Amino acid sequence: MRRKIALAQLNIQLGNPAENYQKAKQAIEEAANHHTDIVVLPEMWNTGYALDQLSEVADENGQKTQQFLSELALKNQINIVGGSVAVRRGHSFFNTTYVYDQKGNLISSYDKVHLFGLMNEDQYLEAGHKENYFKLAGVPSASFICYDLRFPEWIRTVARYGTDILYFPAEWPSNRIKQWQIMLQSRAIENQAFVVAANRVGTDLENSFNGHSLVIDPLGRIIHDAGEVEQVSYAVIDLAQLAQVRGPIPVFKDRRPSLYH
Repeated sequence: MRRKIALAQLNIQLGNPAENYQKAKQAIEEAANHHTDIVVLPEMWNTGYALDQLSEVADENGQKTQQFLSELALKNQINIVGGSVAVRRGHSFFNTTYVYDQKGNLISSYDKVHLFGLMNEDQYLEAGHKENYFKLAGVPSASFICYDLRFPEWIRTVARYGTDILYFPAEWPSNRIKQWQIMLQSRAIENQAFVVAANRVGTDLENSFNGHSLVIDPLGRIIHDAGEVEQVSYAVIDLAQLAQVRGPIPVFKDRRPSLYH
């Protein structure tokens, strides 16, 4: 079973939702025109890290984003891992992922669990508290957000359900991009799953982002690297590879969780 995946490596405009929604729309439509099964957006693509402007630019209850992604998924018959967006719920703000199937149905949402103090998330955002496991395009999957990558115990908590693809939308700065690659490869190997990671390019007031959105196979091999330019790029994964990897080394069967604290 093969799936074609598109990575939307966007140059997000700080605090400019109108332009960013247009960029996302163009990326999704381009992916659909290339007969893609799943398109993946980066983290906080609606606003960037305009955290001090959230009261003006965050999406109220995620309503605009949900309608936007649902309509594009249905119109273009494409599955969407909607990266993440800044959302306001009541008096709180969240970094939230929405996942839509090709019929326009919301099949999963997720609030970022681990907030990144180095980019002041902990000062402006509320942390999530739930796992994010779902089936998309017939494939058992899970998605996380950026800093979650540094917590392998959290990834394993969800991956134990039997996930075949792990999604990581991010705004990962260029000065730590080597760590991005190494940790993504590690998450693929230790969970015997494909990893699909969509990063951004461009700059904001304090950070530079150089992309390198990646697709990685269960042996940790990089199938696709999107490079350092704004683009929609593509990779095909062969899910039959999973059985070949998991059969000889059944790491989930051999776990001893009673010893883990």
